[in-house]
Amino acid sequence: MIPDHFTDPLQLFDHYFARAKATETQDPTAMSLATASATGRPAVRMVLLKEVDARGLVFFTNYTSRKAAQLAENPYAALCLHWPLLQVQVRSEGPVERVSAAESDTYFQSRPLGSQLAAWASSQSAPLASRDLLLARYRELEQQYAGKTVPRPEFWGGFRLIPERLEFWAGELYRMHDRLLYERDADSAPWRTTRLYP
Repeated sequence: MIPDHFTDPLQLFDHYFARAKATETQDPTAMSLATASATGRPAVRMVLLKEVDARGLVFFTNYTSRKAAQLAENPYAALCLHWPLLQVQVRSEGPVERVSAAESDTYFQSRPLGSQLAAWASSQSAPLASRDLLLARYRELEQQYAGKTVPRPEFWGGFRLIPERLEFWAGELYRMHDRLLYERDADSAPWRTTRLYP
């Protein structure tokens, strides 16, 4: 059963996230991210959760990607993390904003060199005539930045989902699952909690 003594759902998230990092065999930061265009057409993909704190949940991407374009048109999103060994799922919904350039710089410099170069090499979501072109561009960048610090591209950085709704789901026998919903109307408002039927 989901513990219900946490008044802040991000503290409950930390509780489960720590357990997931210790037990899950697959990447516990993997999450589905759903966005929608200005006309409401949805799209979903997997991204990685790179930071979570009182301000929200952060992921990084190319700002010219399809997801970034949809977030520019419609700055709301939903995400879902599923930890199958724990039998726990966490869903969140809310507005999305770009993180600061300084936060993006800090995270970019923590990435492996290959990932830094790949961020420069890829025009994410744009048509690619041949994979060989991408690989050639990557090799050019390897030579260009050999022995140098790779700067963060201006077209690459983070987004933060600011939760207005966080729902925790725990699997139980006979599908008698446990669901606990936290909601609030603004980021300074107190959280309301509701237990939901499975």
